[in-house]
Amino acid sequence: MDVLSPDELEARLRDIGARRYHRLHPFHKLLHGGACSKGQVQAWALNRYYYQAMIPVKDASLIARCDDSDTRRQWRSRLLDHDGAREGEGGIARWLKLTDGLGLDRDYVMSLQGLLPATRFAVDAYVHFVREKTLLEGIASSLTELFSPAIISERIKGMLKNYDFVTADTLAYFAQRPPQAERDARFALDYVKRHARTAETQSRVLAALAFKCDVLWAMLDALYHAYVAPKHVPPGSFVPQE
Repeated sequence: MDVLSPDELEARLRDIGARRYHRLHPFHKLLHGGACSKGQVQAWALNRYYYQAMIPVKDASLIARCDDSDTRRQWRSRLLDHDGAREGEGGIARWLKLTDGLGLDRDYVMSLQGLLPATRFAVDAYVHFVREKTLLEGIASSLTELFSPAIISERIKGMLKNYDFVTADTLAYFAQRPPQAERDARFALDYVKRHARTAETQSRVLAALAFKCDVLWAMLDALYHAYVAPKHVPPGSFVPQE
């Protein structure tokens, strides 16, 4: 691969999102279009909880490997966004408000007992990727946030329109995410464009974003297989009561 200009690199990154972001997955089309049962929505929220809960773990490991104080300052805002400044605040707490509103027992959600095995494998693979790859690749893998505001808008509009068991209060997590994601994506994109200046590093950041898209896609593949078709729920995983 020839060395790309920063703008060409950004265009390649955005092309990956346009083709591979999980907004395109059939499960999300069902979810946003009102075609899911309450049990299927519960299964999505329960499994996605593990991803939300591990994001600050992933971010803390990235910060621990960063020797640049400005980057650490920028990145630690993500920890506050997800963990909150105190108990009951932050994105994880708001996600639990979502699972509460869907009628799931909070202790059961937090115990992770109902997770699909593939959810655990995919999320753990992401955490290990950020711990083990270069700092540049770890930052590049976060660039799915470039594409998240659009999917969040679809989600809020579609779920409020189509599900009588969902309220704006239940979806409070999503109302606050777009400005956070846009802020974080701007910083990460600028970092990648400034630091990926060789063909090798540019190939690595493109692969990192593709990997992250694969993680999110694999999670939805598992949900579809277990709860849509052919409905093969693995032993021990959540079984909707409907």
